[in-house]
Amino acid sequence: MAFTVKQREYLDNANHRWNIKEGATRSGKTYLDYFVIPKRIRRVAGLPGLVVILGNTKGTLQRNIIEPLQTMYGRSLVGDIKSDNTAMLFGEKAYCLGADKINQVNRIRGSSIKYCYGDEMATWHEDVFTMLKSRLDKPYSKFDGTLNPENPHHWVKKFIDSDADIYCQSYTIDDNPTLDPAFVENLKREYAGTVYYDRYILGLWKAAEGVIYKQIADRPQDFVICEPPPVLFATIGVDFGGNGSATAFNCTGFTQGLREIVTLREYYKKGIVSPAELEQDFVAFVQECKRCFIVADAYCDSAEQTLIQGLRTACMRAGVGINIHNARKGEINDRIRFFCRLQATGRHKLMTECRHTLEAFQTAVWDAKHPTEDVRQDDGTYNIDSLDAQEYAVEPYMRQMINIW
Repeated sequence: MAFTVKQREYLDNANHRWNIKEGATRSGKTYLDYFVIPKRIRRVAGLPGLVVILGNTKGTLQRNIIEPLQTMYGRSLVGDIKSDNTAMLFGEKAYCLGADKINQVNRIRGSSIKYCYGDEMATWHEDVFTMLKSRLDKPYSKFDGTLNPENPHHWVKKFIDSDADIYCQSYTIDDNPTLDPAFVENLKREYAGTVYYDRYILGLWKAAEGVIYKQIADRPQDFVICEPPPVLFATIGVDFGGNGSATAFNCTGFTQGLREIVTLREYYKKGIVSPAELEQDFVAFVQECKRCFIVADAYCDSAEQTLIQGLRTACMRAGVGINIHNARKGEINDRIRFFCRLQATGRHKLMTECRHTLEAFQTAVWDAKHPTEDVRQDDGTYNIDSLDAQEYAVEPYMRQMINIW
């Protein structure tokens, strides 16, 4: 496939110590690097220094970089990441490390680096990057990196705006003419009205401010239904209360092909709930949900193992068949992005009786006390508990649903 105008521009001009592509998702930034990485490695082959590939985690590196390179060049030139976090890449041993925690890169501390590739730079721990700056110390050392913009106060943005030897190129999604126009329009619609449109479509460094779920806050009537569509199955999410927070249960249904979700039932109780009352209410909630829907799994806040075991025991005694799991509790901002996309395309509905969950989505806001990062406000003034329960119920299927879209 021919290079785009922006990709050719990078190939012509990325000859600095630091070469960075920032901007929209799916804009062609990473695809170009499948050609840049082998070229850079071969140019320093045999010279002193390490080859290092950094990403958010080793798993994302394998998925985003190693596997596509193997598809293009074969396993004889691109090996798998071994247990010692190294892989043979184009004749050189490369250290492939996660950069989300500083202890992940201790094995290369003190070493000179002749070439480093950086995937998803904005997700790194800042101390990792600080260490990298002192290690890229050869006259021929070079760095290539990609990122999606975040908050304009992010440490990466401050570095890009510094007087270091940097070539930085910015992309919008429209800079990739190879994308299916229908896909581009769908993605624009999914992020419309959110901070993610500015970042992932326009490629701008934009602060997260105000209401999070603007679509549902502005037009709640578009999301509320009186009768549920046919659902294949449902799951339950559980967030335990305490210290001023509420206990919340959420039953969410999934339609054919995981195309849509429907918030079907909710439970919300403010204040202290005794273990006996919690178990009794949970059993009743599960029984009610199972009378109307196929419900086999519940996902509970993993911080409360004693309460979870109590729910298991109570369900067994009552003869209620349900598998009770620890919730995955992935990154909160990943869950937020998921529901922003879901709601922007009309794939999330709520039954009229789920008023606490509806209100929780309508009133969720970004925390103004954290101007340098994206933090959902959680100070007791907003109902975060119903959001957590909702997210726990859906989280096991989030990635699968995104891939289907």
